[in-house]
Amino acid sequence: MSRIILHLSDLHFGRIAPGLPEALLAAAHHIVPDLVVVSGDLTQRAKTIEFQQARAFLDQLPYPRLVVPGNHDVPLHNLYARFVHRLRRFQTHITADLEPVHEDPEIAVFGVNTARSSTWKGGRINSRQIDTLRARLAATNPDVARIIVTHHPFEVPPGFHHRELLGSARAALEQWTESGADLLLCGHLHIGDSTTTLHRYSHVGWHAIVVTAGTATSTRGRGAPNSFNVIRLEGRQTIAVAKWTWNETTGQFHELSAAQFARTPAGWAPLGGTL
Repeated sequence: MSRIILHLSDLHFGRIAPGLPEALLAAAHHIVPDLVVVSGDLTQRAKTIEFQQARAFLDQLPYPRLVVPGNHDVPLHNLYARFVHRLRRFQTHITADLEPVHEDPEIAVFGVNTARSSTWKGGRINSRQIDTLRARLAATNPDVARIIVTHHPFEVPPGFHHRELLGSARAALEQWTESGADLLLCGHLHIGDSTTTLHRYSHVGWHAIVVTAGTATSTRGRGAPNSFNVIRLEGRQTIAVAKWTWNETTGQFHELSAAQFARTPAGWAPLGGTL
């Protein structure tokens, strides 16, 4: 059976482009996903009103949903809130579970919190998170696609510095791919991209797919139109990643391009096409 995942990221309520949330909701209900994933940065400055706006938006998306925080969901200027109550507002208004899990007969999706008080922009994971998820992946039915969601990326597109990578990404991949991770979903860069772990992590025996989502609704683009991803998994054999981009003329999101990946004995490999 197939599964469709709607992958959104970097909503940044507080810096929303007019009309985009409504157009995104229309597209989401047209796509009819089996799961909506939001990979962090729901707010611009982690203010209560921004989380309330994000909550109202999420409530209009198809269900089920899996949401993880990003670095912008940690208060920036209020140092007490940043270091003592780092994600309290996120947990109050979005979800108390910072590392949620979604499982059905076809997919197992694991959220990982990479937002930290000690880094203003970057993110990292610790050994406890690596070990915990390794055990969960290893215990998952091997016939089920295993998917990991973080805010910070495991790979960067051309033109980005490696400093943008998730801290401890290499250590995590060595453990998680050994336990059968198939697909890594992330955001943070505001640019849509898809590749495999082969290029940067060639020493790892199993190659997973890395998919980065652009900013879906904010004005904080990096010269690219607002976008999101639609991922279609066809059993355990093929995965297609389609990028949907905002068209100002039509006032709608349209599918722009797609990348195809096939399962091989060494992991996932591109079939052609690009984001």
